[in-house]
Amino acid sequence: MRRVLLPLYLFLGACMPVSHSEPATRAAFVDTSLPPMKVFSVPRPQPVQTSNTDLSRDFMDLAMGLESGRDLEMFTRFEGPITVRLIGSVQPTVPSDLDRLLHRLRTEAGIDIHTTTSADASVTINAVSRAEIQRFLPQAACFVVPNVSTLSEYRTARRSNRVNWGKITSRTRLAVFLPNDSSPQEARDCLHEELAQALGPLNDLYRLPDSVFNDDNVHTVLTGYDMLILRAYYDPALRNGMSRNEVLGRIPGIFARLNPQGEFLPARRPARTPRPWIDAIQTALGPGASPVARRAAATDALSIASAMGWDDHRRGFTHYAMGRILQSTDTDAARAQFLQADAYFARAPHTELHRAYVASQLAAFALTENRPEDAMRLTGISIELATRHENAALLSTLLMLRAEALDLQGRVSAGTDVRLDSLGWARYGFGSDWSVRAKLREIGVLNPLNRAGNRL
Repeated sequence: MRRVLLPLYLFLGACMPVSHSEPATRAAFVDTSLPPMKVFSVPRPQPVQTSNTDLSRDFMDLAMGLESGRDLEMFTRFEGPITVRLIGSVQPTVPSDLDRLLHRLRTEAGIDIHTTTSADASVTINAVSRAEIQRFLPQAACFVVPNVSTLSEYRTARRSNRVNWGKITSRTRLAVFLPNDSSPQEARDCLHEELAQALGPLNDLYRLPDSVFNDDNVHTVLTGYDMLILRAYYDPALRNGMSRNEVLGRIPGIFARLNPQGEFLPARRPARTPRPWIDAIQTALGPGASPVARRAAATDALSIASAMGWDDHRRGFTHYAMGRILQSTDTDAARAQFLQADAYFARAPHTELHRAYVASQLAAFALTENRPEDAMRLTGISIELATRHENAALLSTLLMLRAEALDLQGRVSAGTDVRLDSLGWARYGFGSDWSVRAKLREIGVLNPLNRAGNRL
């Protein structure tokens, strides 16, 4: 299991050719220093509004299957208190992010989980370099492995059934491998996804619009939906070693008790996601493919989505992927794809955050075309959503776009304030100072004032 690299917000500047010189934006004050990093405080998970019929189906597919498509015949989880140890060269933000996550798991999912310094911890989180992670899984940002605690143990056992999720019959000891040279947000995102899969479901489902258990990476922290799934996973009515049929017989009653309002909601029963579409999306947005291969893969994904008759978030995400790929070669076609993506997202439930990603792209187009009012509108409705979902990279991007729109309106002082606000979030979302400055340059060059004689 691993978090696959599918970045969603890194190509805004493709809307316009980027100058290799610094644009004369009002971000010039960052030449010597950046403001302190900002971090999120109180979690704001949204209440679950899903039919228990759909929840039961989702649970079975998540808990009794692997990402490869292989079924699991035995339900596995930890029994008793769970301990978590953090080792390695750890980024400064990771311990506090881990504490916040464990607090949520205790209070929202009802899991008895705490940190420890003992070597016999249930879960050992190893902070290692990205290069070490990708030596084993080239397309992974992070991953989790059963029956080992350290990288050296995994190196020895990696080709054996000992670390084969399909062969385990219980969970007693696992290792999570976390990048220590990534942005703070990427490290936190990995914490959420990999620890959740260490504790619970091993599968990811693209059909889930409001979940971290989805390789589209739209959601980066565990949602209210995810916490409900984990609460059901550790419900006393289930136990380690149950057969598929035993779990299937008990899970409807569990959700009836945990989510009583879901008994009265209609089931949506979204279609399963075919493997060819998954493979096409991974090629289109993942690392390693050529531009020609990416576009061909996105075209294949669109053909499959159309043939399946989808009108949910997966159809929107497919158009979004195509828009991303077209940005650098055909901006008009890219804009059309983003608009189609937004139209599909708008008609599907639980897609507010999806629309915020699209809004950032459309706001970039509005800036390049000297339409600051449209950029203000698009960013205004999305900033709160990015904040609620604790996505600092998206939030800082939206704030930078808004700052440029304010400059275009002649509200330079307000633009400076918003830009300053963006930088603290960018330090968490993008990490290094050079990454923050690169994002400022990327967005600054979209502003016609900066492209016309470098004047403000």
